[in-house]
Amino acid sequence: MAYFMEADLHGLTRAEAKSRLDDILKRLPGDVRELTVVHGYRGGTSLRDMVRNYNNPKIERKILGMNQGTTIFIIKKK
Repeated sequence: MAYFMEADLHGLTRAEAKSRLDDILKRLPGDVRELTVVHGYRGGTSLRDMVRNYNNPKIERKILGMNQGTTIFIIKKK
């Protein structure tokens, strides 16, 4: 039983990262309630900005991680 998962987007372009998030959320197991997205921030803010503005019907809300290189998606319960 998984409660959370992590998605690492380091090294991807904005388009690749969006596609990866779309795919992960499409295939997300029903028992996952948190998805920690690792986007980094030291190499620029392009991925961070994309993740923080990303929208998907499965996402209930977003939490800015204590680590500036992460954003946590809270997943809606089914």
